[in-house]
Amino acid sequence: MGRFANSTDRSSGLEVVRDWNGVAQVVLRSPKGASARVSLHGGQVVSWKNDRGEEHLFTSSKAFFKPPNAMRGGIQMCFPQFGYSGTLERHGFARNLFWALDDEHPPINHNDNGSKVSVDLILKPSEDDLKCWPHCFEFRLRVSLSKDGDLSLISRIRNVNGKPFSFSFAYHTYLSVSDISEVRIEGLETLDYLDNLSHKERFTEQGDAITFESEVDRVYVSSPNVVAVLDHEKKHSFVIRKEGLPDVVVWNPWEKKSRTMVDFGDEEYKQMLCVDAAAVERAITLKPGEEWTGKMELSAVSSTNCSDHLDHPVNI
Repeated sequence: MGRFANSTDRSSGLEVVRDWNGVAQVVLRSPKGASARVSLHGGQVVSWKNDRGEEHLFTSSKAFFKPPNAMRGGIQMCFPQFGYSGTLERHGFARNLFWALDDEHPPINHNDNGSKVSVDLILKPSEDDLKCWPHCFEFRLRVSLSKDGDLSLISRIRNVNGKPFSFSFAYHTYLSVSDISEVRIEGLETLDYLDNLSHKERFTEQGDAITFESEVDRVYVSSPNVVAVLDHEKKHSFVIRKEGLPDVVVWNPWEKKSRTMVDFGDEEYKQMLCVDAAAVERAITLKPGEEWTGKMELSAVSSTNCSDHLDHPVNI
């Protein structure tokens, strides 16, 4: 961590700063004024703002901001476990570790014609990490901001172990909303979901859209690659595009659970919604030398234009 100093490169749209704990963060800025901020603690996206400076990601007022705890909010990297689905700590260890800037950043096979500003991070296991999860890996993360302010994340996980290993994964994404009672999700209708409030029992979604009147904690399986979160009061929508991530996790703790969470305000459930691009139902298995890629792109658009984005093909 000591090699990072506060620095600015306006021509590249990148700035490296430090938070109040001295942890390095990379700030990405688009030519039109949108921005994103990525912490080297956890590889976590801690901010994503539009060109008017409006924050799209939720962060709890009671979040812990000091390592090793992951901050309650933003976009967390859940690897090699999501939730309590294995023997590790909840959501795995990647979100609690320090990442490094990836100086090698092997090329990704896509052509953005210089229209994005990006930062590349890398995580490799330490000896202590190998004691709790004995598998060697390289986790490369690219976070990009387009000229129009769209946020994209590309994760590549390579097995550099001598034997296969399996993992689950999620971009644990806290979206900021005006009022959860005024929000609906489109794109998950008629799908099966695993209900974590009913011991992962399988149900089929019956509604025309998902709306919220109580606690929700579900994994929608075999989901389409484009999902929209419509916020009626703000009159805008989040469009989520994904590749390599078959599931969508939807979570809001509601009032009762919120009061039991020490790093979450009692009433803050009204201003947030987690919609995660994920691979949870079926574990991903990599043989030695194999690499997996999972992609997500977030756009904030006017609700009147949302249907156009839902019909747009995935091209992250």
